Amino acid sequence: MKRYGPTVLLLLSGAAILRVSLFSELYLRYVQPGLRPFLIVSGVLLVVLGITAGVRVLRADDEGHHPGGHGHGPGGPRVAWLLAVPALVLLLSPPPALGSYSADREAAEYAARGVGTFPALPKGDPVELTLGEFSSRAIYDSKRSLKGRTVRMTGFVTHGDDGTWYLTRLLVSCCAADASPYKVEIRDDDAPTADAWVTVTGTWHPRGELGSEKAWPPALDAESVRRVAEPENPYEKR
Repeated sequence: MKRYGPTVLLLLSGAAILRVSLFSELYLRYVQPGLRPFLIVSGVLLVVLGITAGVRVLRADDEGHHPGGHGHGPGGPRVAWLLAVPALVLLLSPPPALGSYSADREAAEYAARGVGTFPALPKGDPVELTLGEFSSRAIYDSKRSLKGRTVRMTGFVTHGDDGTWYLTRLLVSCCAADASPYKVEIRDDDAPTADAWVTVTGTWHPRGELGSEKAWPPALDAESVRRVAEPENPYEKR
């Protein structure tokens, strides 16, 4: 059985990658959409390598000798099997997208990036905005284009230590490892449970001097809060 270890590990790893990238949209929990082709190619290559390794072992058995396997101590194969754990996790129960724990670890790093002007918002209310768009305009827009406008945003719920709650979305440049949060304080509505996905409609609540730490996180006076399903891609793109 030891001689089939590399085959099994390669097949498990390849199947796990294809499970989340080719046969579902689960890869969006971990990386940007543009990386999907690379994941699929990697998964296919691992499966092909696994099949090739298995065929070689079978042929060696038929010929009465055993390729490879020399020079490995008794601990080698056992340690190698640990590589199967992450593959099995991805294959059987993929981890969820990053949530409130990841968002709460980040401090406010948005101050002093420079105040400026932004393009006009589309006509008609409510206007659909990402949390990144709302935050940028709320903190840095010298023309205050959000004033008097009703906006609608979707994100997950995080809680503050003082009873406040936030609509939150994680921003991803490449993969989940570099995620950083956008948070909007929601006022005038009861807090849903942490990590619940909601769509909030409301109006900007100005506070703090533009471009200052006191302006972060921006705030929204809520008119309605509606529970929604987690989107296929839970992250915002830079």
